[in-house]
Amino acid sequence: MSGNGGEDDIEQLREERLQQLQDQQGGGGGQNSEAAREAQQAQREQAEAQKKAQLRKHLTDGARKRLNSVRMSKPDFADQVERQVLALARSGRLGNQIDEDQMRDLLQELKPDDGGYNIRRR
Repeated sequence: MSGNGGEDDIEQLREERLQQLQDQQGGGGGQNSEAAREAQQAQREQAEAQKKAQLRKHLTDGARKRLNSVRMSKPDFADQVERQVLALARSGRLGNQIDEDQMRDLLQELKPDDGGYNIRRR
């Protein structure tokens, strides 16, 4: 699976879109705020696409499915796990792709502690 071809295409599309937005910004004065919003939106989309590409690179299909099922019930927790995976990848601490078992362990490790209830009888 070669990820370079798809990433090159995505990068080229991003550059073309950014160029379009820059051309629009140079135009009329009333459209400046709208063009700025579009540029910000394009940057958010670019960052999201890069994040997804990195996750695709570092997670197996099973791990991605597990993360997506967690996202359905706990989106904030899934974002936290994604940030952790990307941080591990950036620091070079990921040897290979994270498989489903490793994802399960990571989810268990990052799961917030349930304080639970301690009921004491006197």
